Parts: sequence; C-alpha cells; structure tokens
Amino acid sequence: MRKNITKKEHDTIMPNIADEILKTIKYAIDRKAVNCDITYESVIKDITPKGYVILDRTGSERTVQCCIPGVSLRMMQRVWVKEPMGNLKDLHICGVVGNTNNSKSRRR
Repeated sequence: MRKNITKKEHDTIMPNIADEILKTIKYAIDRKAVNCDITYESVIKDITPKGYVILDRTGSERTVQCCIPGVSLRMMQRVWVKEPMGNLKDLHICGVVGNTNNSKSRRR
C-alpha cells in the first residue's frame, strides 16, 4: 500500500534521492578504468634523433614518433596525438592541426 506524503516531505526526499543516484554514478565512473583511444592536441617542443618531443595530457614532455608518411614537422607546430587504449608507451603523432605549409598539399 502506498503512503501519502506531504509536499514538504516530497521536496525533502526527492533531492536526496537524486543526489544519491548521482553519487553512485560518479563513484562507478571514477572506479572504471577507461580503455579507449584518446586523441588530443599538442605542440612539438623539440625534434631529436629519437623523435618529436611533445607534451602529453598531463603536461609532461614525451618523445614520440609520427605515423604520417611523407610529412615534415617542425618545432612549435600543433599536432594531434593519439594515446591508444590509454597506453603512454604507444603515444604517437597521428595528424597535423591546420596547414602543414607544404606547397604540394596546399589547396589554391
């Protein structure tokens, strides 16, 4: 049998229930490790014989390779960086933000 509640009781109970549901969802999301590819924008800080020095999501410098054939990158150029399955060891440059300043690829 359903208990009739007053409007005051309803207004007190419903926000509490909503808060508890949101807390439970946030807890579940925080505990779940995200294993998917993450792509974000970065900048080339330096070029070394081992590869390109870029900034990762946390602001740390990392030396990575570029997977784009035939493209020449330069310092301070903005690039797209892919972190496959959240694995920083496989971090690589997967795209260039904007124009590469390569006259062969420029549209006229």
